Amino acid sequence: MFVARHLSRRLSLSASRGTSLGAFVASSAHASAPFPPGICVSGTDAGRAVVGPPAISSSSSSPSTSPPRRAFADSTSSPREGGYDHILVERRFPEGGNADDDDVVVVGGGVGIITLHRPRALNALCDALFEDLIHAARALDADDGIGCIVITGSGKAFAAGADISEMSKREFAVAYKTMFAQWADITKVSKPIIAAVNGFALGGGCELAMMCDIILAGSKAQFGQPEINLGVIPGAGGTQRLIRAIGKSKAMEMVLTGNRINAQEAMDAGLVSRVIDSEFLLDEAVKMGYGIAEKGGVAVRMCKEAVNAAEEMTLSEGLRFERRMFHALFATRDQKEVSQYICRSVPIVSHETKIVTLQ
Repeated sequence: MFVARHLSRRLSLSASRGTSLGAFVASSAHASAPFPPGICVSGTDAGRAVVGPPAISSSSSSPSTSPPRRAFADSTSSPREGGYDHILVERRFPEGGNADDDDVVVVGGGVGIITLHRPRALNALCDALFEDLIHAARALDADDGIGCIVITGSGKAFAAGADISEMSKREFAVAYKTMFAQWADITKVSKPIIAAVNGFALGGGCELAMMCDIILAGSKAQFGQPEINLGVIPGAGGTQRLIRAIGKSKAMEMVLTGNRINAQEAMDAGLVSRVIDSEFLLDEAVKMGYGIAEKGGVAVRMCKEAVNAAEEMTLSEGLRFERRMFHALFATRDQKEVSQYICRSVPIVSHETKIVTLQ
């Protein structure tokens, strides 16, 4: 009983300051190192003052009452102009490809960039931000000009955790029915997602990064699941995805102690694929995105689906699933065109109705 009252009081105090879960935990005595100054904002809507008017809460809004949104913002647009309150969205194309040029048809070669933008709250993952994030990710997934998506954060954090100003107001029944359920929608995006982690990825921020397909870490990045310091456990995949990424022992250490690991430690453990100088992180992520986007879109999506399926299947089931996808790709136009290019003028004999010869 004492623990519950003590925890409730600390949550209430933190909520009054608008602190993110990661920031609150990192600043506690149990964190592995003190959090940098400026972790608190002046109120629960302080971040919104920077990025636009308050969004309608997902719990009270409906498609018929929500304000219309533009799917994208230009790279110079403000969040309000882009239709989102807590994120920035832009599309980038390789040199020579211009989405605004009516004479150029861009198919699949672009990269969509989603920037979490609550800098004064260290991009704490409130419901409204995640609603924006999912909406933008779905729009980019449906955009034929985009072949890959990059998610990053503004300021000195990727995302410092869930927003405890919202968490502290919820009772068990509400939390049980709704809390974090919509987060899994990010994993339903069919195009590859690269997390460009610049700074702190704590709690929900670390869990969001692990929902992405590739994690690139800036040299100053830090990862952690510090929920244990609040008397709770990770609730959006931290206990499940982390063990698959770095193994049981290291995952247990992180979730039981609440300690953080730096970018190099994260790469050594297998959590991230590369560590990049923070100054060049986004450019390198976009460059990688271009490399993925120029590949055949169907094959790319099948690669993502097959690799992700490996976590859920036995080896024999996974091998069968992989073979079926491999076979299916022989019916795609991309595969035929590549085969013709390789064979040059050599006839391609198929079991369909004709022999195709390049001229």
